[in-house]
Amino acid sequence: MAALQIHQIPCLQDNYGYLVHDPASGLTASIDTPDAAAIESALAERGWQLDYILNTHHHFDHAGGNLALKAKTGCVIVGSRADAARIPGIDVLVGEGDQFSLGTHQARVLETSGHTVGHICYVFDADKAAFVGDTLFSLGCGRLFEGTPAQMWTSLQKLMALPDDVRVYCAHEYTQGNGRFAVTMEPQNAALAARVAEVAALRSAGRPTVPSTIGLEKATNPFLRPASAELRATLAMPAAPDADVLGETRRRKDRF
Repeated sequence: MAALQIHQIPCLQDNYGYLVHDPASGLTASIDTPDAAAIESALAERGWQLDYILNTHHHFDHAGGNLALKAKTGCVIVGSRADAARIPGIDVLVGEGDQFSLGTHQARVLETSGHTVGHICYVFDADKAAFVGDTLFSLGCGRLFEGTPAQMWTSLQKLMALPDDVRVYCAHEYTQGNGRFAVTMEPQNAALAARVAEVAALRSAGRPTVPSTIGLEKATNPFLRPASAELRATLAMPAAPDADVLGETRRRKDRF
């Protein structure tokens, strides 16, 4: 099976769009539509035709280009069954455990409420690639605009259960700012210190910090580390439930 081709597109101020392409069938999908013009340009550069849009959630910087791209290409829009009323132009409704086929490649749908109630992620298991929208960021997680800490912790645990070598394609270049906060939570975390230094070097060179990996995030991302004794000590929450630790970590990040 030919490898899934993934093209990362810087969009807007700090978004990333992604094109995923199956060389065997010639089929192409856009993960979200932050900037229709940027996506059209990337398609033209590669000679790819847009067949599908896979939306993670309804926010404008993720679904704002849906209708323009659908009008130009006739593509099929896939999105959350639980959030169908808010996904512009949706054609195919999916939910937890559903499979989406892009030619010879299969994406598994995870429901990951928290940032929004209807957020979903697409995991190409055989290709070791997870498109996580705004649920998980490198060294961070999405703000809880609609969901609860318990919902977000359940969602993050689904991603943590993926193999460590799965690449994490998140939707924003937030890593450097997230790192500044993360070191205040776990100042003695050597893996985190190394990651922060790596991120600084990448950004100084004008390079993206995304994708990350599940293993790297589990070692460095405070939102995946409520079991950390150091994090719990920082929060003065030595015996609290993991979801409560996540919630307090998120509240502190919101004020940081």
